[in-house]
Amino acid sequence: MKLSTRGQYALHAMIFLAKHRQDGPQPLRTIAEDGLPEQYLEQLLGTLRRSGLVSTVRGAAGGYSLCGDPSEITVGRILEATEGPVSLADCAVDAGVCGKGSDCQTRRTWRYLTESINAILEGVTLSDILENKPYQIKGA
Repeated sequence: MKLSTRGQYALHAMIFLAKHRQDGPQPLRTIAEDGLPEQYLEQLLGTLRRSGLVSTVRGAAGGYSLCGDPSEITVGRILEATEGPVSLADCAVDAGVCGKGSDCQTRRTWRYLTESINAILEGVTLSDILENKPYQIKGA
C-alpha cells in the first residue's frame, strides 16, 4: 500500500494551514509556494473544503483556512477525504466481496492490520505534527 500524491499533498497543505492559522486565510499561491503544484493544490483544497476540513474566503484578503482546531484534525480524516477509506484488502471492510466470506483465514489478518493502521492515522493530529509530539495510538 502506498499513498498517492493526493494524500501526501493534502497533508502538506493542511500542515501549512495549521502553521499559519493565526495569519488568517491563506491565498492559494502562498500555499503553493511551499512546494505544491498550484492547479493540483486547488483541486485538493476543493476536496478538503467539501469534506469540511477547510473553508474559503473570497476577495482580495481571501484564501483558505482550517475548519476547526488543529488538535482535532487527524491525519486519518485528511487521508480519508482525499484517498477514500484506508483498507489493505477489500474483504477487510466487506466480507461479501469474496466467496469465502467470514470463513477466510486471511480476512481476519487483513481486518486487524487495516484497523491498526486506521487507529494510528486517527491518533495523529495536525497539532501533534506541528509540536513534534510523540504519536499515540488512539484507544491504546
